[in-house]
Amino acid sequence: MDVKIYTTPTCGYCHQAKSFLDGLGVKFTEYDVSRNREAAEEMVRLTGQMGVPVIVVDGEAIIGFDRARLQTLLGNGNRRRPVRFGLKVADAGVLAKKRGVPPVSGALVGAVSSGFLGDKAGLRAGDIISEINTRRIDSAADMERALAELKPGNVVTIRFLRGSDSRKSEIVA
Repeated sequence: MDVKIYTTPTCGYCHQAKSFLDGLGVKFTEYDVSRNREAAEEMVRLTGQMGVPVIVVDGEAIIGFDRARLQTLLGNGNRRRPVRFGLKVADAGVLAKKRGVPPVSGALVGAVSSGFLGDKAGLRAGDIISEINTRRIDSAADMERALAELKPGNVVTIRFLRGSDSRKSEIVA
C-alpha cells in the first residue's frame, strides 16, 4: 500500500493525521509542501487544491483529515479499528498563547459530533481534556495517541476542565 501525506509544519490537522496513521501502524511518506515546491505542484495537480493535509492512498486523494474515508481506503482488514469520539480538538496551549491568556495544556474541544462517544461522555465545545485513562493529555496529538490505544469495550475515564471546574466522565468505548 502506498500512502503519501502532503503537509506543512504549522498545520494542526496534518499533525493529527500523521498521529492517526501512526496509531494504525500505517507507513507513509510525508511531503512538506512549504519547503518542497515539486511536491506542492504535484499536490495541486492531483487535487486542484492548495490546502493541507492531502493524503493519497494508492493514488486516491483525500483532501483534509477525513478519518472515516481514510479507514475505508486503508481497508483496516487486519488493523484494529480506532475508537471514535467524534471530537474536533486543538492544542489548548497553542490557543492560550495566541489569545494571551495564562498557559494551559490539554486538548481543547472545538466541536462534538452528536451520537459519538464524546457526546455520550458529556463533552462540550470549550472543554479541555487533560487525561484519558490516567494518561496525561498535553496536546491534540497526545489525545490521538491515547485514543489509538483504546479498544471497543474498554472503560474510558476522561478528566477535563469546563471553565474552572474539573470534571470526570466514564464511558464504555
